[in-house]
Amino acid sequence: MRIQDEQLKHFVSDAGLVPKKDLAAAQKVAKEEKRTLAEALIAGGFMTEDDMRRVESYVLGIPFVSIKGMKVPFEILSLIPEPVARNHNIIAFKKTEDTLEVAMLDTADLPAIDFVKKKVGLKILPRLTDTESMRFALQQYQKTLKDEFGDIITKESSALKVIAEENGESVSEADLKKMAEDLPVVRIVDTLLHHAIIQNASDIHIEPQEEEVLVRYRIDGILHDAMTLPKHAAPTIAARIKVLSNLKLDEKRLPQDGRFKMEMDGQKVSFRVSVLPIFFGEKIVMRLLRENRSGFSLEGMGFHGVTLERVQDAMKQTTGIILVTGPTGSGKTTTLYTILDLLNTPEVNISTIEDPIEYQMPRINQTQVKSEIGFTFSSGLRSLMRQDPDIIMVGEIRDQETASLAINAALTGHLVLATVHTNSAAGTVARLVDMGLESFLMVSTLRVAVGQRLVRKVHETYREPYTLSSNEKAKLSKHVDLDRILETLREEKVVKTNASWNSIPFYHATEGPGGEEGYKGRAGIHEILPFTPSIKELVMANGTADAIEEQARKEGMMTMLEDGIYKAARGITSIEEVLRVINE
Repeated sequence: MRIQDEQLKHFVSDAGLVPKKDLAAAQKVAKEEKRTLAEALIAGGFMTEDDMRRVESYVLGIPFVSIKGMKVPFEILSLIPEPVARNHNIIAFKKTEDTLEVAMLDTADLPAIDFVKKKVGLKILPRLTDTESMRFALQQYQKTLKDEFGDIITKESSALKVIAEENGESVSEADLKKMAEDLPVVRIVDTLLHHAIIQNASDIHIEPQEEEVLVRYRIDGILHDAMTLPKHAAPTIAARIKVLSNLKLDEKRLPQDGRFKMEMDGQKVSFRVSVLPIFFGEKIVMRLLRENRSGFSLEGMGFHGVTLERVQDAMKQTTGIILVTGPTGSGKTTTLYTILDLLNTPEVNISTIEDPIEYQMPRINQTQVKSEIGFTFSSGLRSLMRQDPDIIMVGEIRDQETASLAINAALTGHLVLATVHTNSAAGTVARLVDMGLESFLMVSTLRVAVGQRLVRKVHETYREPYTLSSNEKAKLSKHVDLDRILETLREEKVVKTNASWNSIPFYHATEGPGGEEGYKGRAGIHEILPFTPSIKELVMANGTADAIEEQARKEGMMTMLEDGIYKAARGITSIEEVLRVINE
């Protein structure tokens, strides 16, 4: 429920909150730009968002609460998972037998209220609050988790049994297994995994050092120190993780790979485990893969305008190859899974060959590479061709044989999706030529090459607006076409038709009062290279990657850097973050 414009106008006017002249100006802007009066008053600087929330609270009869300085008990705070609390600005702060009071910045966010209601099974009583209160409450998640995590680690570490190898003899596998099932180590590992899921980490690193064990989480692509453990905890934790992953407990000289699953708050998470012997013990890295992650959309991943149309056009084809390129950790597999999810209809048979299978998808036949027994991408792809597929996904094209088989599959009436490790979309051709592919085969089958990176998104609360200076514009102009980016922003109605770089706000990420980072979550930046007749001519003439990119830009391709600046202009990320990721 929101205030109607007429209702708001009368209240603001009667209460004398905004001078009549300013109120009239805001009304005019609201009419011209098809905004609500509330949005126009805030955009014009006549009222702050918090002022507007207090007005809403009074007019709509929704109680207003200030929770700044309030210590919310962890059992109440944790009723709403931290990612939901942050994304929807909703905090649980008071509970009775059959009701739960929640503080919100927007009480019209019905999906958030509905989610919390289903999760806790109580009647939800929404209350409006201000930005400062919300910021203070969100910080409590970090503090409370660290306190809880630290308490468990301190308490349980002291109770751990030390694995000693007496007289140079190794501890037997049976003894190791018994110790791995000891209650303290079970609690430590469970807490460590739960904390990583809550923090939305993509990887957990457990690294034995000379004096201690360092635990680090990779969050939004950046590694952060999470915890240090006593040195004697390393072997027991390694044993526990090996038990979970079905690995050999007494093998400490060779690398091992395994996998296990756990469920938390209705979310299934698969952990891909790698154990590597190092000087001080065994380093363990676990990749967290959230299962059942369908429902992604290309728009939600950062595709827009012409880039979105080009990918959708390639998806409509029944033959050919769609290539997604980029370094490790650039979201290539997620993009392919999203395309597969959109193509996954009852009329088609979809088969994949992957290493490893990252997300399990219904109705898609997924095959895992096992190179140790000779089951490689090429041998798997050869077998897939006899399974009557319509659409094939190849996890990665690594060699000439796999590339040749993928091209043959496309030539014989299949749509093939694959990834290749290159730095740009235009560099894909050179990479395939290096593998020994013929140019005429490439031009016959390649539909589109998608280059991508992941950038961290600027936190909505911890950011500082600014406009580009002449000096900054001059520097950027050397690498990007600012006029094209501005034209794209206008065409997609992100900015007004008469907007200039002087009126478009960019954002610096700032540090939160609790030392919290100014970034939360990630988005993709892309460049889409369609294989048009002119590009195909260049490929046939053995044109360089630079020549191909230049021609593609003439035909309207936005480079990744340009797409990054476009997304910075939309307030999604910062220019500093884009430059960090692109490394140019």
